[in-house]
Amino acid sequence: MINATAKNMGQQRIAIIGAGPGGLTLALILQRHGIQAIVYERESSDTNRERGGSLDIHEDSGQQALKEAGLYEQFQAVARYEGEDFRLFDKTGRLYMDEVADPDVPGTRPEIDRGTLCDLLLDALDPDCLRYGHKLTQAVPLADGRHELRFENGHTDVVDLVIGADGAFSRIRPLLTDAEAEYSGISMIELNVDRVAAAHPDLAQLNGRGKMFALGDHQGILGQLNGDGRIKVYLSFESERDWLDKCGIPFDRPEEAKRRLLDRFADWDDDLRNYIRYAEDVLLPRRIYMLPVGLKWSSEPGVTLIGDAAHLMSPFAGEGVNLAMRDAAELALSLVRHDEIGDGVRAYEEKMYAYSSESAEISAANLKLIFGGDAAARLKELMEQYRGQEQEQEQEQSSSV
Repeated sequence: MINATAKNMGQQRIAIIGAGPGGLTLALILQRHGIQAIVYERESSDTNRERGGSLDIHEDSGQQALKEAGLYEQFQAVARYEGEDFRLFDKTGRLYMDEVADPDVPGTRPEIDRGTLCDLLLDALDPDCLRYGHKLTQAVPLADGRHELRFENGHTDVVDLVIGADGAFSRIRPLLTDAEAEYSGISMIELNVDRVAAAHPDLAQLNGRGKMFALGDHQGILGQLNGDGRIKVYLSFESERDWLDKCGIPFDRPEEAKRRLLDRFADWDDDLRNYIRYAEDVLLPRRIYMLPVGLKWSSEPGVTLIGDAAHLMSPFAGEGVNLAMRDAAELALSLVRHDEIGDGVRAYEEKMYAYSSESAEISAANLKLIFGGDAAARLKELMEQYRGQEQEQEQEQSSSV
């Protein structure tokens, strides 16, 4: 049922910049409450399948957003609970952790490929709200609190509320804060090992059904089995910002690049080096950026941020997509509950600051641990401590029932 507030909000023009999981979730939850938003995406078509690997969707954030979007049952039908498996090695191949999901006790963070998740969202979303091929060049504040949006293709739009769901280098963020994404000290090279079970059964066995971390020397080999049967590999390095430019690795010559990378991991366990040997011929170098932990801004009329645009952090807390989806649900419901856009935005922002800053602190601490000394042993200790806290909370909940 559409309430009076939603009817009033439905008369406002709302634009979402970015058609990633956060932007799509926001548009869908608004749609379910009778509020139509326009989603502007710079790419000419949906590219979510190419822009990321497998995602663990958390019970208290991403899954809650999927419930608000009406997609929880569809998600459960395709979620991979075995993807919660986790193996941890050091550079010598010593195994520190080998967690295997219990098939009789579903976990709280099942996996789904980014493309599959976005397909669920897109299938439920009115296609008329999507505008592909619209790269935002400028958002101009107007005197009445609205914004004029100007796009590279010449299109313009005037909206009552513009929401930046446009990631690390958001074009909407400067309307609210001077803060910029800064280099985290970590660079990655992304590889793919296709059809791993059939083509490389030895690596499939080493990796397991979920994630594999091998850590040492302030660097790591991270492997992640995806739903399409490939392993996404992230070679990760603590390095200066310009290292990717100066390291001399010819990323446009795959065989030579892989040889150079094998040299860099020359004293690592040979089975771990197979993540490089078996990789396909596309290498994607990238830097990891983050916003200041605890970033806040003074609320402004007609504009706000969700996801990485609001609280970009390293991927080492597993919170990125989950926070984006939680932001989407919190903002959508806040807009529905308030008669005025500004009131809804301010209520959302205050709540978002609290939970996102906590996750950002965890992410920053995990980054330092993973790329610090004795990383495998320290990560094992941290995860065992975390598991113990979870068990204590479960026991407390059971005893209070």
